[in-house]
Amino acid sequence: MADKLNFALVSPERELFHGDVDQVVVPGSEGDFGVLPNHAPVMSVIKPGALRVIDGGSERRIFVNGGFADVTPDGLTVLAEEAIDLVDIDRAEVEQQLKNAQDDLRDSLGSDAKREAAERALARIEALKAALH
Repeated sequence: MADKLNFALVSPERELFHGDVDQVVVPGSEGDFGVLPNHAPVMSVIKPGALRVIDGGSERRIFVNGGFADVTPDGLTVLAEEAIDLVDIDRAEVEQQLKNAQDDLRDSLGSDAKREAAERALARIEALKAALH
């Protein structure tokens, strides 16, 4: 049997994935990077985007937002502030959330705190929409 990568993906709500896979592609803050078995140790902050879990001929895509990835000799652990399996995403709902976030940003002109919160929400929804493609 070929070497496998021990991978765990954990969010505050639950452990979304734990198992042996061929490769994981992580959306790192300095660019996407692939982790294979026996990868050199590294730690990276995660940017919002699609984490790709590749095993055999299948690929599972999971939206991650915030957190970090830690590669050790034991494998890869991703601790994400938010993680959503992309098969569970309703595209029409994302489009509506995007429209709402754009409206909220337009309506936040008088308050710096409201504007910053609206910008963060809009960036999250835009990243989620991009991850769907």
